Amino acid sequence: MAITAKAVAELRAKTGVGMMECKKALTEANGDFEEAVKVLRERGLAVAAKKADRIASEGVVDIMTNEAGTKTAMIEVNAETDFVAKNDTFREFVKGLLKTILDTDAKDIEDLMGKTYLDTDLTVEAKLKDMIFMIGENMHIRRFIVINGLTSTYIHGGGVTGVVISFEADDTAKNNPGFAAFAKNIALQVAAMPVLYLDKESVPASAIEEEKNILMAQIKNDPKNASKPDQIIEKMVLGKIGKFYEKNCLTEQGYVKDDSMTVAQYVAATAKEFGGAIKLTAFNVYERGEGLQKKEENFGEEIAKMIQ
Repeated sequence: MAITAKAVAELRAKTGVGMMECKKALTEANGDFEEAVKVLRERGLAVAAKKADRIASEGVVDIMTNEAGTKTAMIEVNAETDFVAKNDTFREFVKGLLKTILDTDAKDIEDLMGKTYLDTDLTVEAKLKDMIFMIGENMHIRRFIVINGLTSTYIHGGGVTGVVISFEADDTAKNNPGFAAFAKNIALQVAAMPVLYLDKESVPASAIEEEKNILMAQIKNDPKNASKPDQIIEKMVLGKIGKFYEKNCLTEQGYVKDDSMTVAQYVAATAKEFGGAIKLTAFNVYERGEGLQKKEENFGEEIAKMIQ
């Protein structure tokens, strides 16, 4: 049967797949619209399988909090190129994943893959494969986390870095008009300053012991310290451990907007100003592509391929 331009356009609108692929699918399905959708999905599975070994280290980190403000989800979804990471369709897909996570209480990636994506008839796994077919790049859902309770969030660079800060605060503090700005400042601090631990108490004893050993070796290897007794060197080490805390613990860092005070002092001063109680309880940071192998671009080869 003849395939009309209207039918092709409708299939493209529903699936997002290119016009030629839609026409082929409708021809294969003898004009049956739903059968053509099925053909495209099946074809998408094959395309996804072929692209699965391609490096996907670009992408986006995004965050969503439910309407009640009681639950926050942060996710990293990777694609092959920064171009796709900035694509509106890709970003809407990521936001759909966040809403699905919040709505379904998905526990981990495997659990999420089996959940229904938004109000569609697709699982998240099927929707992901549809996206790979439609956009033409490998992509994968790398990780997500769900945080319950009072939070503040910040996304840097359009999805390069995501930060979620968790607080405990009484009603007087959290209902203060200035609380949102205060909380955002803490999220900005974490985005701006690399940090490993919340406070001194959060640092494992093994990490401190390792740092002490490194400092001890550095001091002893300095010829100026060769004749100093061990007890003096130990005092020097303890002095330097303070610098370790200042660098690696959020509460001990200098506050980025006023380095005359630490973050802990900023929190205390704000709580006093509000006449309430505030406590930092946790932070979570996602850096896009952190630890992933990066795709090596050879633009000379790419141009040669395009010319051919």
